[in-house]
Amino acid sequence: MDSAELDALLTREGLALLESLGATESADDVARTVTRLRAAGHSPELVSAVVGQARLRERAVAKFGEFASRMLFTRAGLEQATRMSVSAHHAHRMRGAGIGRVADLGCGIGGDSLAFAAVGLGVLAVDADPVTAALAAYNLAPFGADVAVRSALAQDVDLADVDAVWLDPARRTAGHGETARVAASDYSPPLDWVFGLAARMPAGVKLGPGHDREALPAGEDVETQWISVDGSTVELVVWTGSLARPGVGRSALVLRGDTAHELTASADTPDEDVRELSAFVHEPEGAIIRARLVGEVARALEAGPIAPGIAYLTGDAPATSPFVSSFRVRETLPADPKPLAKALRARGIGTLEIKKRGVDIDPAALRKRLALKGPESATLLLTRVGGKRLAILADRVPRA
Repeated sequence: MDSAELDALLTREGLALLESLGATESADDVARTVTRLRAAGHSPELVSAVVGQARLRERAVAKFGEFASRMLFTRAGLEQATRMSVSAHHAHRMRGAGIGRVADLGCGIGGDSLAFAAVGLGVLAVDADPVTAALAAYNLAPFGADVAVRSALAQDVDLADVDAVWLDPARRTAGHGETARVAASDYSPPLDWVFGLAARMPAGVKLGPGHDREALPAGEDVETQWISVDGSTVELVVWTGSLARPGVGRSALVLRGDTAHELTASADTPDEDVRELSAFVHEPEGAIIRARLVGEVARALEAGPIAPGIAYLTGDAPATSPFVSSFRVRETLPADPKPLAKALRARGIGTLEIKKRGVDIDPAALRKRLALKGPESATLLLTRVGGKRLAILADRVPRA
């Protein structure tokens, strides 16, 4: 979205036209809608803006639920926005720490600020891009005077009247559409400045889950938290000052649907000893692996890693955990595609979930080579033990 489209959209006519649009789920829907609106005499800028927003609102439901239908987006802003289920946890942490007003530096389209304002915090939302800041102002308008939105560089903002900061450094090139990832040295604002500010006042710093651990700040008032949502590891947050919980250096927050589970420790926990394949295999959530809390989960499950450096745990206890996906082992099969395909056909397996750790295999390409047929279903776990590939045929254990 450019400034001309924004100006056309943020009018009574533009917003009314957006609300009047029907479904635009397919390319044919989009083409018909554009043709109809242009024939009605609407400008190209307005048509582009409202049709683009309708499409983005449909995509935004996965992150923002019912809020999506009354928000405005850029493509890049939506892709980079925090899910509401996650930002709600951030907001409750802020409120629980006694924060009254927070500066959201790098607010994007205002996703985190929405959550902060929803729990009663005062918010100063700031974004360097004027178009993005304007959309954030629209999205946050229902909260009135409790929320202020500015377009400015984070480094230029006066923070005298805020109790904490939320920082989401831009990790991609600038733009409202297609963007590319940049190296950590090119984040905006720069990470040195970000971590310097976080050392001076309570802060939450949102980063990608794969951020170099050696480059993270450390100390008694620093907590690093990895977050998984419905099986995907989505972010890392560095909490500092009063927002870091006493005695918690590492934490993993696991969200599935409406449920939340968290594992905490003072530091990385030691792994258990390697074990031979047993009756069950457990795959820890990505947040648990990133936080290096696999050993803590293994001890709770009376399990150990199947091989050094492989995040599959194995054990005989039937227990499972919200921090893992568990599988009951049927048998081991040949790992080579031809004999593996023959073995699966002999067992009538036509539906196969393929998972891997420690092996360079493309599950989609392997599935094609297996030519699966039959009424049965199973899970195939591909890994490496003792320098050799291992194929484990298993069944998922339902979550409690």
